[in-house]
Amino acid sequence: MTSSMLPWLVMLGYGLLVWWMAPRSTTTAGFFDGGSDAGRAPGLWLLIASAAISWIFAKSIANSAGLAYAFGITGSIGYAIYYLSFLTAGIAIYMIRTRAGDDSLPAFLVRKYGALCAKLFIAAIAIRLFNEVWSNTKVAGLYFGAEGSGAYWVAVLVVTVFTVFYTWRTGLRGSLLTDGAQMVLAAVLLGGVMVYVMPDIAQKGIPQVSNSVHWAGLTFCALALVQVLSYPFHDPVLTDRGFITSPKVMLKGFVLAGLIAGGFIFLFGFVGLYALSNNLSGNPTLSVPAQLGLPLLLMTNAIMLTSAGSTLDSTFASTAKLFARDLPQQTGTPNEMHMRWGRYGIIAIAVLGNIPLLGIYLGDQIGPAIIAATTISGTMVMGLAPIFLLSFVPGAGPVSFHLAFWPGLVLGVLVTLESATGAAIFPAWIDIGSGKYADDLGVNVYGLLVCTTGFLAGCLVGQKR
Repeated sequence: MTSSMLPWLVMLGYGLLVWWMAPRSTTTAGFFDGGSDAGRAPGLWLLIASAAISWIFAKSIANSAGLAYAFGITGSIGYAIYYLSFLTAGIAIYMIRTRAGDDSLPAFLVRKYGALCAKLFIAAIAIRLFNEVWSNTKVAGLYFGAEGSGAYWVAVLVVTVFTVFYTWRTGLRGSLLTDGAQMVLAAVLLGGVMVYVMPDIAQKGIPQVSNSVHWAGLTFCALALVQVLSYPFHDPVLTDRGFITSPKVMLKGFVLAGLIAGGFIFLFGFVGLYALSNNLSGNPTLSVPAQLGLPLLLMTNAIMLTSAGSTLDSTFASTAKLFARDLPQQTGTPNEMHMRWGRYGIIAIAVLGNIPLLGIYLGDQIGPAIIAATTISGTMVMGLAPIFLLSFVPGAGPVSFHLAFWPGLVLGVLVTLESATGAAIFPAWIDIGSGKYADDLGVNVYGLLVCTTGFLAGCLVGQKR
């Protein structure tokens, strides 16, 4: 048996585990809300495991290691800070559910701000779901071959088709049950990875970086703290899970899931610290296993498959709900027609979501530019912070929504264009902090102030009507 076959054996083992855990059928209600055939809501620990693993994206694992490699320990801390999003989302959803009894964020937006505002929000989260597909299948595919190689494309196809198949049958219910097994597997594999990298770091100590790099890392940490006020609301993979249990269970589950997922991401950052300490070059999730041997490579490969698969099935389940329930603003008990349209949505996002991977055939400059242009950043949705967190302010309505939503979207598009083209769109005075993320931090801080001011001005207009 050649070493090139071993990753495929890992994929086979992963597939058998998920196949064993996935239910063979579910009710229409379970397809959309994750309940059992008897109508019981998911338990606390199933919610915790599902929410946690669904936010341990394959791309997030790679980003955590990469940021630790770039900035030292502050890079790993900064990426873990994003998992405070669980607390932001948990508190906001708790208030939404207990004050008015809304059963989804789109339903809340329809009631509070109107149908048009809800559709704008749905468009934003549809882009998010679209990006979750290619960004996770790409990371998983790279462990089977170089980008664009035959093995790479076969891996992307297998991961996508397999995940579509079991999510097609059981929707959110299947996603929740497989998430439980995937979370346990990911935790065990993380322990194995730490066994390899921690002794070296314990011996040498946390690698030190220059003062300028350290401050650049702290700038990234500050950016994460600002973005957690808005970031979670445009991710239905997280927020859909906020409505499938009682509000109290949800809030407790979100807090614990955030701690678990954030801790996981922080610890995996030590892979990047190992690469930094040993002067390895390239992607740490590839260079470190290559340095330490085949067992670590297989464990890292399994973690990437597990995280990619759990995020993909959650993405497909959320797309089904978005396509069949949220977009047409359907309420009440779902039926077979809703399930059928949800399945159409799964197929559509699986196909369309992998199209950006074809950008590699458009040239060294055009391909990466397409990838960058399709990525909706936390900056684009900064206006969601006041829309959800300040919705209780008297006078909040459609005007306040638009005065918060559109400035954030425009600034986010400009940041994305700046990143994709390399052109300096924003003046230097807008920077806050230092390093690569100073521009982003400045845009987010000032932009959030603009969006919040706009929202409050809209509230004043609403009060006078």
